[in-house]
Order: sequence, then C-alpha cells, then structure tokens
Amino acid sequence: MPSASNVLAIICIVWSTSNQLPHDEVPHVTIIRPCKGREPYLYECLAASLEQDYPRDKLTVYFCISSRDDPACSTIERVIAEHSRDDCQLLVEEEDPALEAGTSDSRLGPNPKIRNMSRAYREARGDVVWILDCNIWVGRGACGRMVDRLCGYSQQGQRRPFKFVHHLPVAVDMPGKEAFHDQPTDPAHDTADIAPGTTARSTTQHFGGRLDEAFLSAAHAKMYVAINTVAVAPCICGKSSMFRRSHLNALTNEDRSTETRFGSGIDHFAENICEDHLIGDLLWKGKIPSTLPISAKEWRNHGLVYGDLALQPVSSMPISSYMARRVRWLRVRKFTVPVATLVEPGTESFLCSLIGAYGFTTLPATRDYIGGSWRVMLGLWALSILGWVVVDWMVYLRLQSGKTVETSFGNTTLPPFARPLRQRRPFFIWLASWLGRETLTLPIWTWATWGGVTVVWRDKKLWVGLDMKVHDYDRGVSEAQRQPLLSSNEGAGRVDGHMHAMANGGKVRQD
Repeated sequence: MPSASNVLAIICIVWSTSNQLPHDEVPHVTIIRPCKGREPYLYECLAASLEQDYPRDKLTVYFCISSRDDPACSTIERVIAEHSRDDCQLLVEEEDPALEAGTSDSRLGPNPKIRNMSRAYREARGDVVWILDCNIWVGRGACGRMVDRLCGYSQQGQRRPFKFVHHLPVAVDMPGKEAFHDQPTDPAHDTADIAPGTTARSTTQHFGGRLDEAFLSAAHAKMYVAINTVAVAPCICGKSSMFRRSHLNALTNEDRSTETRFGSGIDHFAENICEDHLIGDLLWKGKIPSTLPISAKEWRNHGLVYGDLALQPVSSMPISSYMARRVRWLRVRKFTVPVATLVEPGTESFLCSLIGAYGFTTLPATRDYIGGSWRVMLGLWALSILGWVVVDWMVYLRLQSGKTVETSFGNTTLPPFARPLRQRRPFFIWLASWLGRETLTLPIWTWATWGGVTVVWRDKKLWVGLDMKVHDYDRGVSEAQRQPLLSSNEGAGRVDGHMHAMANGGKVRQD
C-alpha cells in the first residue's frame, strides 16, 4: 500500500496544467545552460532540456560556453546535431558581437557565469527564462510544472503567480569510468544504476563526491525545504531557477542600491559572484510595476517546485575539491548574509548537540534530574547525534529513492543516476560519508570565514570585497585590501537587505 506522500508525489509528477492550456496561451520558455568543462554525464544533462514534455515551438535552448576550446563544446555540438528539429543554439562568449574584441571587461564584470550567459539572456525568446546549470538533469515534465508554479496555473483555476521558482538540488555520486563521455549511455551495457558508488575506492581521490551527496541529500535539503516552505526569507540555489525577464529588467533599471556601470537584467550583477542569490533577493523585495504587460494584483515571492529535483551527478571528486568548493561559497556568503554565516556552525549536528548537552547538564532545572557529570554530557551528545543520524538517513533514502522521477517512458531512457535504485547504498557506507561531512564542517567554516577572501571560480582567481563585488586578483590590489573585517561598519551598511538570518538556506550553495 503506497503511502500518502508517495501518492502525492506521483500526482505532482504526472500532472502538468500548462500542457492542457490552449496552445497560444502556453508561455514561451528560454532555457539558458551555462557550460564549463567536461562534467559527469554532461550529454544526458544537456539533452534533458531538449526532451521536455512541453510544446516544441514554445521552447528555446541556448548552450553557452566561453570559448570553442572548452572541453564541453564537442558534447554540446553532438546534442544539437541529434536534436536538429528543436530550437537550440550554441552561443560562444568570445563571438558575442556586443563585446568589443579585447575590451570585454569594459562591457561586463569579472563574473564568468554572467559573461557566459549574457548574450543568451539578451536574445531570449519570450519572457520566461529558465537558468539551468550544465551539470543538472531534470525530468521530462519539469518545465511544465515550473511554468505552472510560476504562472499560478492549476486544475482549481488561476492562483496567485510567483515571481521566481526553483528546484531542490540533490547530488548523486557515480563511478568514474562510466560518467565521462560525449554520447548517450547504452542501457544494455550500463550497470551503474545498481547501488552506484558502493565499491571500495581511494578515499582521498574520490570520496569528495560522497561527501557532496551526503550534504545535499540531508543537511542542506532539510534547511532548504524548511525555509522555502515557511517563506520568511529568500533561500535560493541557482542550479535550476525560472523567472520573467520583464520583472528582472524593470527592477534592475530601478535599483539604485548598487552603483554599477553595466546594463539591466543579469548583466546588472556582473560584478557579483553570488548572482543567483542577488537576483532572487531583488525579485523577493522588489515591487513589480503594474505597467508591465504581464502583471498581477499581488505577486507571491518565491516558490519551490515540490516533487521535482535538480539532480547533479558527481564523479571522481577528491576531498580537496569538495572542501575548496565549500570554502569558496562560504567566503562569498560571509558578506552577502553575514549573520547566517556566523551562526551556521550552531546549526550543524556536532556543535548543536554539544550546546544542547552542555545546557541540560548545566541548568539547575535539568541537572538535578539527569546529573551534571562529563559522562552524562557525553551520553546526551551521543544520543542527540543518533537522532541526527536517523533523521538524515530517512531524508537521504527519500531523496535518493527516485520515486518522483518520471518512468512512464521506460527506464531505458533515464540516465543511471536518475533511475530508482535497485539496491540502496548500504547504511554503513552512507554513515562514513555522513561522519566525514559533519567532521569537516567546522574546519571548513573556520578557514573560509577567517582565512581570507580569495576564491577560484571557473579557472579565475578572484577576491571578494565587503560590497559583495568580485575583483580580479592580479590587478594591483594589496593583500591588506583583500582582508576586510567582517564586522566593519561599511560592510554592515552595504549589505543592508541581505542580512536575513537564514537567507540562502543558511547553507553554502553549490556551483
């Protein structure tokens, strides 16, 4: 007998109202896929945007790369060639006519992702834009369900539309040898869907993917879903997000809180490395002009599309790469959401349990009943950790079960990382990755918060200022200028509206 939650998930997956609208009322969607390097299962991830159960003439896909020398270029060209009937195009940053040769820095800031997507955004067809990272795979009905959520379509009639909708990101660690290719995986010879990543491998060379999987499928997911359900503050991961160009263009034209020499839309954030959070934050706070062609009496801010997941396959990720990515985004977040960054260690299992155990063994009201010895304190800490393990294991099993992935087209069409697992990852293998992730949390936070402001992103070395802008590292700026104090009055005034207690999920975003 299926549970109520499973039945609800199935209904959410198979039901898409936008496909039942009159054809001329279906919104045109432009999917922008910024690409960089050879990602695991890149072909499957990119092809997923062209296999959506959405009217073909209402869907445009732009694949964006910085140069034709990028390793992803051959895979993109193969995807386009095999979907010649679809409206898809490769856009190369170096060939953007709007950027003058040799002086592109005068047109756009150092954010490499914004530079990558700028032309696609300017040339987008229709008003609805879906930014989908190249290493993300979504189900066939994801586009329709996102449009339904964004526009307020439902079987019960028109509901209040959202300004911005997005997906929960979940990582899946996969064996390395099957993950890197530039053509579809042959289902007849592929066995990676059987308990992926359970074989013994070199810990330092490959365990980073397991840590990422454990984080996104438990600690991050709990916080992300909770904050978006309560909806008290923006909580956004930019891996899969949809909004209207008219809204963002209007708000960036009116925005005077940031001095920028760049244009409207996403170009407005070309000097910021956390563009996804800032875009969502501006749409959350901004009042949509009633003069726009698409307007509503009252807009809802952000909406998480429940049921759908933004699946990210990871493979052969060393622990050092995992740590470097966590450090990178923490160093960005400590200026965008400083309060959330400072309190973040207290939301993690080890420190939170320690604080609770200390409190119970110190306060007279509880100490008199349970005792105040170190042994009691250690026992309470261990009991609390056991509770965390049980909850996180249950969340992990739910998210990794594949129960909300469409299988009506047959499993042979699904990539290995998206298929329902025939055999779950053994508990003790998961527990090792969970313990590793929890153990590294505080050292990573300490180094990221107090160890500097330098980050490396998309092969560019940058440093982050109090104004949340990024700067090229090698441009004559002294190290002293790169070490501003987090508590500086200038910084506190500059981040004004970005100091939500748990904005952006209170967690680091993933690249």
